[in-house]
Amino acid sequence: MMMTGAQAMVKCLEAERVSLLFGYPGAAICPFYDSLAESSIRHILPRNEQNAGHAASGYARMTGKPAVCVATSGPGATNLFTAIATAYMDSIPLVVITGQVSSELLGRDVFQEVDTTGAAEPFTKYSYLVKDAAEIPRVFKEAFYIASTGRKGPVLIDMPVDIQRQLLEFRYPEKVDIRGYKPCSKGHPMQIRRVAEAIKTAKRPLLCVGGGVFAAGAQDAVRTLCEQCSLPVVATMMGLGVLPTGHPLYIGMLGQSGSEAANRAVEQSDLLILIGARAGDRAVASPQTLEAMTTVVHIDIDAAEIGKNLGTTIPLVGDAARVAEQLVEQHPVGEWRKWLEWLEARRAEARRPDAPVKDGYIDPNAFIRLLSERMEDDAIYVSDVGENQIWSARNVRIRSGRFLTTGGMGTMGYALPASIGAKLAAPEKQVVTVCGDGAFQMAMMELATANQHHVPVKLVVMQNGCLGLVREIQQNQYRGREVAVCLDGSPDISGIAAAYGIPSARIRSMDEAEQAIDTLLDGERSFVLVCMVDPREGTGQEAAV
Repeated sequence: MMMTGAQAMVKCLEAERVSLLFGYPGAAICPFYDSLAESSIRHILPRNEQNAGHAASGYARMTGKPAVCVATSGPGATNLFTAIATAYMDSIPLVVITGQVSSELLGRDVFQEVDTTGAAEPFTKYSYLVKDAAEIPRVFKEAFYIASTGRKGPVLIDMPVDIQRQLLEFRYPEKVDIRGYKPCSKGHPMQIRRVAEAIKTAKRPLLCVGGGVFAAGAQDAVRTLCEQCSLPVVATMMGLGVLPTGHPLYIGMLGQSGSEAANRAVEQSDLLILIGARAGDRAVASPQTLEAMTTVVHIDIDAAEIGKNLGTTIPLVGDAARVAEQLVEQHPVGEWRKWLEWLEARRAEARRPDAPVKDGYIDPNAFIRLLSERMEDDAIYVSDVGENQIWSARNVRIRSGRFLTTGGMGTMGYALPASIGAKLAAPEKQVVTVCGDGAFQMAMMELATANQHHVPVKLVVMQNGCLGLVREIQQNQYRGREVAVCLDGSPDISGIAAAYGIPSARIRSMDEAEQAIDTLLDGERSFVLVCMVDPREGTGQEAAV
């Protein structure tokens, strides 16, 4: 069947069963948009290209499949870069489509031209600049395959406008065969036996789960492994929720922002098993010390991650779900009752009492505990970046739901668009977003997106009038000299909500919190809850970077 390149692009998306995409049109991508009008694919129009990428990220994290975002050439594409890099760092599968100037004009610095594939190369899993419409079916088939296999991530397709108008004979490939790209999913049997033996002989084993467990859809397999072996578990921030936070084997979040109990457990373990975690600087502060004291097993689908940040005794390349299932088959049960008792004692010691209530302000830690306890069991909690992220990660209660945030890139403004994407992917679930007033002002225009596409937003804004975490860093590391962190001149957040026709409330004490949370969570309609937080309320994170 003969059709234009733009029509072929739409047919490819339909063949991949894409039912929804996020995009912002422009001249260089208009042929695609014209063809999209003839499709049943639903289009979501965010108010900024970066937020299209973040919304796609939230959508992909809930479906487990590649999500699609689209932008035009030049500034449209460059606006997407932050979202692409955010997805790349957190291994989120995206297929990113950008318009490009006409092929014969490439390299001439014409209007809205940028070397999109070259500029985005460091933070895409792979990229294509399509120069022949006949290549479109193969390129799209490969892009979805690459994005969704191995270590998942964003794949970019740059489409010159003339190629979108070119005619081709359309035939969509049935399979993919890419020379040199053969991702391994099953763990090597010998390494599996080595890991199983290490678990059996350890006296103080500890399993550290990361975001790769969610990327692999391995939550159930990992939980089975933990429960069968009575393996205690700590989590990175991206691994929060693999085990419910109230699970008897769950110790807490490790690292710079983590709990004392989890960090002490890591220090005292004689076997640390990392699964789907990169062990970055915020998770492991002193890798050399840990390497000298502990046997380290590192399980990851990406061989390049193993040993990159933490020296590894037993490397094991493979998909987290497959590897966990293989280990379960080995029945690696040991005797470490005293170790579990010691961990429980440390966890009990580490439970912090609520801070004294300050007049005119809420206690953010107590508020987040109350909020998450009143949320539905399978609710999705979406956190932004800054102090609100640390308060959230330390205090959120996760039962059978999810905790979504940006870990590797730490991108402010992520939460609101990501929560819109998550809600579109799982409309039956309760989605609650928490951000600071700085992050809110980076993405507040997406309240319009929520209105336009009838997506209920449950938004909590922690308002302290400053860039709280940066202020905290300046207080701790730069002699208390605060520079460029004051948010004076900010709008009235309730007024902003009202401008979008969204009801809101503002609270200044914990006495108001319970009723306000019930109002926030009630029904399927948008609501903005502003929580006044003392500007001097910190995280206690003196080593913040």
